[in-house]
Amino acid sequence: MKILLAYPYFLTTRTDVENVSSLPMGLYYLGAALLAAGHDVVLANWSELKGQPERIEAELLDIRPDVLGISIFSSNRWGGIDAARIARRVLPETRIIFGGIGATFLSKLLLDNFPEIDFVLRGEGEIAFPAVLDILAQGESLDRAPNLSWRREGKVVDNPCLPLVEDLDSLPDPAKYFTFHHLSLSRGCPGKCTFCGSPRFWQGRVRFHSPAYLVDQIGQLHRRGVRFFFVSDDTFTLRRENVLEFCRLLLERGLCITWQAISRVDRVDEQVLDAMRRAGCVQISYGVESGSPRIRKTLRKHTTDDQIIRAFDLTVRHGMVARAYIIYGNPGETRESVLESAALLERIRPLVTLFHVLTVLPGTELYEKAQHDFSFSDSIWLERGEDLLYLDLDPTLDLETVHAWGRELKEKYFEALPGYAEQAVVADTPDLHLAAADFYSRLGMTFDQGEYSTRYAPEIRDRLAEHLYGRALERAPDPKAYLGLGMLRHRQGLHEQAAEALEQGVRHFPEDPNLRLCYGICLMNLGALREALPHLELVETYPQASTYLQRCREALNDETY
Repeated sequence: MKILLAYPYFLTTRTDVENVSSLPMGLYYLGAALLAAGHDVVLANWSELKGQPERIEAELLDIRPDVLGISIFSSNRWGGIDAARIARRVLPETRIIFGGIGATFLSKLLLDNFPEIDFVLRGEGEIAFPAVLDILAQGESLDRAPNLSWRREGKVVDNPCLPLVEDLDSLPDPAKYFTFHHLSLSRGCPGKCTFCGSPRFWQGRVRFHSPAYLVDQIGQLHRRGVRFFFVSDDTFTLRRENVLEFCRLLLERGLCITWQAISRVDRVDEQVLDAMRRAGCVQISYGVESGSPRIRKTLRKHTTDDQIIRAFDLTVRHGMVARAYIIYGNPGETRESVLESAALLERIRPLVTLFHVLTVLPGTELYEKAQHDFSFSDSIWLERGEDLLYLDLDPTLDLETVHAWGRELKEKYFEALPGYAEQAVVADTPDLHLAAADFYSRLGMTFDQGEYSTRYAPEIRDRLAEHLYGRALERAPDPKAYLGLGMLRHRQGLHEQAAEALEQGVRHFPEDPNLRLCYGICLMNLGALREALPHLELVETYPQASTYLQRCREALNDETY
């Protein structure tokens, strides 16, 4: 069969686009399983096609799948429904199957209300989906189709689900077929946070790939040029011996990559952090959630202030950015608890923080409790929107008040953030000098040219960036520090100082194309065309180099004549 697996758009634009624009890992694994079973598979990322139905229609008509599988979270269900309606109109014979965590927990609602959806595949799909396709192809009874929700005489039937795959390494490796940068070493989490759907979706269990499986996967992707990865386990450091072995294998195989991971503050220690940093990890995200112990207890986040402070301190001391997730608008939230969150942020000084209003998601303990406390049904998801906010349900929380709390939290944080960056200290030990240089230069780039560059006045931004580049070069030569310092000096009109920084960078890193290009441009600005030419010629195939190379040659010809 020809199978199209699609990931639909959200209705609203996200601030952090990366969180929603990449295909879910599950689609890659599902695609690999279907390919291994002999099907013809195409993956489609429709996350940016809101308001462009003609493009979805064109892709459907070009591929003409026998089966369209649409993977949804609850938040992008309407993008999936819109896509299903287009598919039903232009390809009426195509079977349409919804899957993913959003479809799993809203299967009855979807089948009761949207006739364009033929089936919902609940839970883990690598074994179940090929089995369902075989049953469809052979015209056998759907009663035998595992994990399937379907209609029998107008009523929704939920077939039993297969047991979860015990040996994750037995699954076909999606890197054999696809190129991607989201990975995971495990499935599931032992935590029981009330707002998270992971415990129920994965049945409260955690299963692991072997470290060798994941490193082999990275090796295949690395050979195709992928150098940066998001390791997206719910808790990457859950089994520390796996983490240590994973890091050892990365180093042993010489896989020079950078990556980010997600962990819990009570699941890291110095040995694990040291191994992760040596193996290329540059950022760890932690679910702090709230600075109020009372609120954390309500959310069943069993962590203490001391554990949170320790984890953030150790992460930075090992040369990695510690990123915090903060939730506000929680059950029992007050101005005092919000101020506790602000106070904790001042103590842990995270260099990246994502603030979220508490959402109530199907399949979570919070959702069930909210349904009991506030008497609503799943039909609330029939409204054309995205998230269900807890504050929309709880009469003790006022919309304007909660948003004011959020603004106050963010304002306090971003006002203090330059100071956090300036105070960040990586341990001054010889074995961490390269990591420290990399850490400071990345941080400098973030303020100088990255996501924080437009948030602060030039005098704050430039002073901080210069300080961080200087801190980097105190520890070890670093190409990003030389590049950033050169570009900063150039922007300030200090071309000779820019040339000096870039020349030092080229001397240390002669193969770095960014340094060569910027040094060549800087020499052109100084009128040193003959000196600039060889640097530009070395990177003439590099993006943007050809324009400057042509200008340099034309100027030299003008001088000749």
